[in-house]
Amino acid sequence: MGSTEDLDYPQIIVQYSNGFLISKVMFTACELGVFDLLLESGKPLPSDAIAAGLSASTMGMKRLLDACVGLKLLAVEMTQEGALYRNTEISNVYLTKSSPKSQYHIMMYYSNTVYLCWQYLADAVREGRNQYERAFGVSSKDPFGAMYRSDEEMLKFMAGQNSVWSICGRDVLAAFDLSPFTQIYDLGGGGGALAQECVSLYPNSTVTIYDLPKVVQVAKEQFFSPEEHQITFHEGDFFNDSIPEAELYILSKILHDWDDDKCKQLLAKVYKACKPGGGVLLVESLLNDDKSGPVETQLYLMNMLVQTEGKERTAAEYSKLLEAAGFGMIQVKRTGKLYDAVLGRK
Repeated sequence: MGSTEDLDYPQIIVQYSNGFLISKVMFTACELGVFDLLLESGKPLPSDAIAAGLSASTMGMKRLLDACVGLKLLAVEMTQEGALYRNTEISNVYLTKSSPKSQYHIMMYYSNTVYLCWQYLADAVREGRNQYERAFGVSSKDPFGAMYRSDEEMLKFMAGQNSVWSICGRDVLAAFDLSPFTQIYDLGGGGGALAQECVSLYPNSTVTIYDLPKVVQVAKEQFFSPEEHQITFHEGDFFNDSIPEAELYILSKILHDWDDDKCKQLLAKVYKACKPGGGVLLVESLLNDDKSGPVETQLYLMNMLVQTEGKERTAAEYSKLLEAAGFGMIQVKRTGKLYDAVLGRK
């Protein structure tokens, strides 16, 4: 067994300690509009021009830009006139608001909402419950009541989830051939980005987004055009209201919000409503069988502690929940991306 000198502890500790600083640099550059301004300019700009364009201090902006260069979110070119900054391809694609694959909204949700809950992670670990009361002064007993505590917060959350599915949606929907299922219900489909990916990938399908009335209203107003005919809406609370018959039910990032009993309750209702030969597709970030990783999923597991009543699970744990509800022929596909797919059949 090697000595402690064999391990690069200082570098590991520094790297992990700086994680918060790194993310806040990126979030701040997004919030201030650095990447959008550089995209719109069509040419590299000096720091003072960027600062002036974004109503920021010259000194503060210069430091932010140089930090973004270090993180490879910006590139810098030294000229006789001084340093000129431009976006990298990564920032153009993922950090500008206008990009189809923009992650701006999920980053703003993390920066302004999730991080406030994470300030109380130690309390969450001690108490075993979410931290909305400390972070926002609202009851923690209803996680989604707290999450949707204002129309603004609800819209931020929905836009953030749409951002995620713009880069991950096709991977999970193509993990299995879903073309035999033409009548699909997306339970908790929110802003509808996954539903839109579904009808794009499977043009013979129709998708009904089943969500709370206020969520459906915002989805219709903010994320859909009247010309969209393959996607419809169903208002309700699928825990307390009936679930209509369909061939396939998609539960994307739903079960991880709830404890096992609540998951069993929902899956039993889905099984009862499901047409014979139909199925349910779970879209979740799967833990390894021994729960040793992936590290992103382990971090999501901690986020479930500070924000919800649920947890991330292994493929075997999700399969067990499906089997308890009556589903069989369970298949698991790891996509190699953030989210994986589990398909159960009736």
